[in-house]
Amino acid sequence: MEVGALDPSRMEEVLGVLARGMRDNPLHVAAFGSDPEIRRETFYRLMSGAIATRDFSHTLVARSEDAAIVGVCGMMPPGGCQPDLRKQLLFLPKLLRLGPGRSMRVMRWMGAWGKHDPEERHWHLGPLAVDARLQGRGVGGRLMQVFCIQMDAAGEEAYLETDKPENVRFYERFGFTVIGEENVLGVTNYFMQRPGRGR
Repeated sequence: MEVGALDPSRMEEVLGVLARGMRDNPLHVAAFGSDPEIRRETFYRLMSGAIATRDFSHTLVARSEDAAIVGVCGMMPPGGCQPDLRKQLLFLPKLLRLGPGRSMRVMRWMGAWGKHDPEERHWHLGPLAVDARLQGRGVGGRLMQVFCIQMDAAGEEAYLETDKPENVRFYERFGFTVIGEENVLGVTNYFMQRPGRGR
């Protein structure tokens, strides 16, 4: 397995990995409903809109021996976490196409996450996903190793959100600690931070 920078021409493949890998996340069930296929399609559309309005140029991908993308580690640079008004307006039509109920739930979700985003300089980790058929085989751990090497080399802090207790334990292995919790759409969300090297 090889971990490296995303080739922008393969964004459709990345979106597929994200949608399959995160389809059953508790927050996605709460936001998009009980049907797994609808959740996959809806998250795919949501992420395609997000990618069009955020800086995902630093994204890492894990590739298998046959060069297929099997894991994705999104990472936004300092100052890139929260979209400005222009980007929010660009994203709004894509959000509204999800339907009124889902749109409102996503806005509540994004609002809750936004208020926890640290003011101090940091890299924002996420989304991190491994294709559903390959989860539990070390792909996510390899992506995190590369991410942490990059953060340590630059002396940068990192921050993330997660909605799964097992993910908290996973991220703690890489130096993240929980700095906050909030119930979002009936799901406990955890906000985690990792200090830069030497801090």
